[in-house]
Order: sequence, then C-alpha cells, then structure tokens
Amino acid sequence: MAPTEETLSSDADDTPSAPRASSDPPQPPARMPRWLPRAMVLALALVACYRLATWAFDQLTGLLLNILIAFFLALAIEPAVDRMAARGMRRGLATGLVFLAILIGAAGFFTLLGSMLADQIMTMVQDFPKYLDDVVSWINDTFHTHLSRLEIQDSLLHSDWLQSYVKNSADNVLDVSTQVLGGLFKTLTVTLFAFYFAADGPRLRRALCSVLPPTRQVEVLRAWEIAVAKTGGYIYSRGLMALISGVAHYILLEALGVPYAPALAVWVGLISQFIPTIGTYLAGALPMLIAFTIEPWYALWVLIFVVIYQQFENYLLQPRITARTVDIHPAVSFGSVIAGTALLGAVGALIAIPATATLQAFLGAYIKRYDVTDDPRVHGRTRRRGASALARMRAALARRG
Repeated sequence: MAPTEETLSSDADDTPSAPRASSDPPQPPARMPRWLPRAMVLALALVACYRLATWAFDQLTGLLLNILIAFFLALAIEPAVDRMAARGMRRGLATGLVFLAILIGAAGFFTLLGSMLADQIMTMVQDFPKYLDDVVSWINDTFHTHLSRLEIQDSLLHSDWLQSYVKNSADNVLDVSTQVLGGLFKTLTVTLFAFYFAADGPRLRRALCSVLPPTRQVEVLRAWEIAVAKTGGYIYSRGLMALISGVAHYILLEALGVPYAPALAVWVGLISQFIPTIGTYLAGALPMLIAFTIEPWYALWVLIFVVIYQQFENYLLQPRITARTVDIHPAVSFGSVIAGTALLGAVGALIAIPATATLQAFLGAYIKRYDVTDDPRVHGRTRRRGASALARMRAALARRG
C-alpha cells in the first residue's frame, strides 16, 4: 500500500534534524592578565629580599651590638675629649689620651687583683688539709661520726665525677681558648669603633646632617646633645654608687681583718655597678674567697652583708641617685633594664637607662602639657567628709538666700 501524506510527514518529524548554525560569534580563549606575571615576579623578589635581609641581620647581630656599645662608650668619653679639644688639642690625640688612661687604669687594677688572687689561691691550696680537718672535726663532734680526712681525700681523688670533670676540662681547653680570643677581638672592635666615634664626632654629625633638611638637622643635633648628657649622667651615677659600695664593703672587710681590703673594695664597687645582671655575684665571690682563707665563718658574714647591701642599693640608693642624675623615674628605669635585658641581654641592661632617658628627654620637648587642675585627687590631698558636707550646706544656703 502506498504511503499516505500523513505517514510521510510523521517519518520526517522522527528523523534527527541537522544542527543549526548559532547566530553568536565564537568566544576567544581566556588570556592571563598582563599585570599578573609582573606581580608574581615582584612578590618573589620581595620574599627573596626579606629572606636575604633576615639572614644578613642574623649574621651581623654581633657586629651591630658591638657598634651600639661603642657608640654609647664614645658618648660617655666625648665630654672629656671636647674639653681637651677646646684647649687646642687635636681630637684624635685627645681621644687617644683618654683611652690610654682607661687602659692603664684597667690594666693596673686587674694586675693587682690577679697577683692578689694568685697569692690567696696558693694559700688556700697549702691550708686545704687544715680546713678539711676542721670541717671533719666539726662533723664528727656534731653528728657523732668517725670520718677520716685521709679517707675523704682518697674518695675525692678516685671519684668518677672528678675524673670526668678533669677529662672534660682537658677537652674544653680549645673551646676556652677560642672564647678568650673571641672576647679579645670583640673588645678590640668596640675600642676601635668608639675611638672613631669620639675622634670624628663633629665630622660624623656633619655627614649625618648633610642628608637632612635644616629643621631635621636641629632635631638631630639636639638629640645628640641629650644623649651625651644622659650617658654622662648615667656614668656619673654608676661611679657614685660604686664609690658608696666600695666604702661600705671596705669598712666590713677592714673590720673582719681581711687582707687587701682596699683592692677588694674597689673590685666590689666597679664590678657590681658596671657589669649588669651577674656583676653582683662576681663582685661578692672574690671577697668571700679571701675571707674564707682567714676564717670560714667570715665568708658567711661577707655573703650576708652583700645580700643585704644589694637590697638596700636596689630599693633605696639606686632609684634616688638615678632619678637625680639621669632624670628618670625609678619605676621607668627598673622597667627599662628588664626590657633591655629581654631584648639584648647584658648589653641591653647596660645601655637601657641612658637610652630610655635620652628618648624621654627628646620626646618631652614635643609633648604639649597643660596646667593641672586644683583637685585633691591629683595633688595627693585628701578631703575630710565633714568639711565637704559643710561646704555643700553653705552652698545650699547661699542659693536659697
């Protein structure tokens, strides 16, 4: 049977139709923004510079600390150099003379102490059996024991810890020598930089001011003068406390009959004031050692006196002297020492007070201050309740009248 027209039309509808051409033009593929590669390169360069700067700072931390110490040392001796230069002497020669005087004083002081310490060590070694006999006799009488000095000496000489200590000390000789050489090199570095800072102080200030506008130059010069004044005041306060400490310990050592009392007093005064953190313990150890050679109980008396005097100095003497010479509040000076120790260790503790005093004096000129209101809560005066109630009654009667 021949297909009808309806059948042909239905078959034509069932067949898939050819795809129609889209009227929208084809979209080009997405491209990377032009600024993105440059931004990535710049970010990588910044990260590399940061890592390089961090590495360089870690490597140069010791040198920067030495330069900082040298700068404050130069500020401390600059007044003396300026006085010599004002009389016609060249600054280089004046700086050299100041450093020569410091070197001669330090060498003579440590030479005297070294010879004294060597003599006392020889005395202690010779009298060690006598000290040990006294200790053993006291222990036997007190605790009813039967100890013998020869047995104790034999057990000490053949003990494992003593042999291991001697072996470790022999192995660490090279390390100790390296540390000594490193300390000498650091001392030489600080001295060299301090010499140049003090001798070329005007030239250094001119070089610094030449890259600043006139208004900034005045501020830099003013900050420099304040730093010199505060550092000098700090050195003066430390010297004064060293003198007081030396006199106090000299009286004690002379009363106990300890030999070399003047030298030991100078040692205690200087070391306790100019070596932060551990200076007190180093200063008190030597007098205790010398006193022990005379009478073991004298060492205990020296220890008690050192502890008591240190508390007196920390809480009464040092805050008052520092507040007058450096013009800084005792609480601020104490906090600055703690912060300096946390940041830079012993160096930070040594320079914390003059640095804080300089910053406080410099910023004080740019802080606007106003007159304080006449209020008892500000001036520390307490109001009496009866007086305040009477004043309110008078004010009420005046309003009614």
